[in-house]
Amino acid sequence: MSKKILIVAAHPDDEVLGCFGTVSKLIKEGYEAYTLILGEGKTSRDEKRLVENKKDEIKILNNEIQKANDVIGIKKVFVETFPDNRFDNVDLLDIIKVISKVKEVVKPDIIFTHYEHDLNIDHQITYKAVITATRPMENECVKEIYSFEILSSTEWNYPLSFSPDTYYDISDTIDLKIEAMKEYRSELCEYPHPRSLEGIELNAKYQGMRIGKRYVEAFKSVRVIK
Repeated sequence: MSKKILIVAAHPDDEVLGCFGTVSKLIKEGYEAYTLILGEGKTSRDEKRLVENKKDEIKILNNEIQKANDVIGIKKVFVETFPDNRFDNVDLLDIIKVISKVKEVVKPDIIFTHYEHDLNIDHQITYKAVITATRPMENECVKEIYSFEILSSTEWNYPLSFSPDTYYDISDTIDLKIEAMKEYRSELCEYPHPRSLEGIELNAKYQGMRIGKRYVEAFKSVRVIK
């Protein structure tokens, strides 16, 4: 039976930025992969959260989510609608329950999720909810949890603390990561913003340079049970 991966991301495009080079590599090796996106991703800049005013933009974004995940062969995408950049206004238990429900459906061996000290509050809460939903009980299916970095959030918090200890060589899959990100037309920024196609490639080169590879994704291991 092939191993299963679940990506738990706060916002649309976080899954691509965080780990798509690695996950596409693992899919090629026979893994099954799934994505859970918790937030709707569009209302944070509004003075008041009125989802109805953003329904057309959210519809476009949801279409981009599916196209981006299709690029690397994600088996299924689960999309929730928690308020963008307002996860701190939601009961943590509600987020934990969503993650737990998807976890029971997928039964992943590996989870990739956010770093606990990102600047973005939704990333911090997503990490906490994942850790709570995967307590290491006797029958827990999740054996490995890794935190990824998100450009324009991980490196924008101070003092800098993301200290990776796990690296995946994505030299053969960086192109797939870039192609997936291109599908997020409504989220892409222009260089020198970190969340640009050039920024993604430069960061992969930087992490690769640290370990003698061309392109790399870096992770902080949270729990690995062997």
